[in-house]
Amino acid sequence: MPRSVFESEELTDRAATTCRLERDLAAHLARHDDPDRRRSLAGNPHLDPDLGRRLARDPDDHVRFEVSTRPDLTEEQRADIAIDAPGVHHHPLDWVVALHDDPGAMRRLAASSHPLVRRSVARARHLPPDVVALLAHDEDRVVHLFLAESCDDAPADMLLGVWQWWTGSLSAPDRPHGHPNFPRSDLLRHAGDPNPRMRQLALDDPESTAELVELFGRDGDGDVRHRAANDPRLSAASAVRLLDDPHDHVRHAAALHPRLPARVLVRLLRDADTAEDAARHPALALPVMERMLQRIQHPDDATAGP
Repeated sequence: MPRSVFESEELTDRAATTCRLERDLAAHLARHDDPDRRRSLAGNPHLDPDLGRRLARDPDDHVRFEVSTRPDLTEEQRADIAIDAPGVHHHPLDWVVALHDDPGAMRRLAASSHPLVRRSVARARHLPPDVVALLAHDEDRVVHLFLAESCDDAPADMLLGVWQWWTGSLSAPDRPHGHPNFPRSDLLRHAGDPNPRMRQLALDDPESTAELVELFGRDGDGDVRHRAANDPRLSAASAVRLLDDPHDHVRHAAALHPRLPARVLVRLLRDADTAEDAARHPALALPVMERMLQRIQHPDDATAGP
């Protein structure tokens, strides 16, 4: 594409990123006053190496970062580009994802100095054991997070570490706790842990007791009480008590507890503030739900029942 066409058609940054540009146009964009234009050019796969080196020294952080993720760089060249570590919300690099089934490439890229390259490796479904071990000890904890969310080979100790600070994302809400390698035994040792997220895990241990559930139902941390409120071993009395918990999510869980007495459930159903939660209770019989639905659809119909 010549510069005359690019300018006459008022083409967007997408053209600068994807089209094969004449040298004059590429050089012009590399010197453009708008950093967004330079950033778009930095991702162009047809960019001449000397212009890539120029953009690698660009004063704009975003331009340099874009250059640093190019697949045609050696790891030495990538390491020479000054960048800031990216935040969590970066998509994995497509060219790294395309190599996920190549063990040799994964070994090479897992040792990259670039955090986004290593994070993109961590997104692989399966990785060689030595690569998993390397990434599990990476200095970037986002690498650990992506291993926990994506890699079925992630080790148990690393998953436990991620659990301490990550509560789950929209794309992987059950990770790391739902990971197949997450520890399922020897968790009672965490019952007295000062970290409430670790204390919760004690109830997952097969040897945990109803007494521990009761103890956690009075824990000083709301999330620990919430975990107890979701445990079927919690007593009816404790479930009723947690209906008055100061935290919404604890009260909601208590309203759905299977041991909640029928008289209490009826009271919740008759209260406009609690009826929505109580209507989801698993013990509600089908005829009762049908009558509730009739009351909603026909509030003035006396035949709908009391």
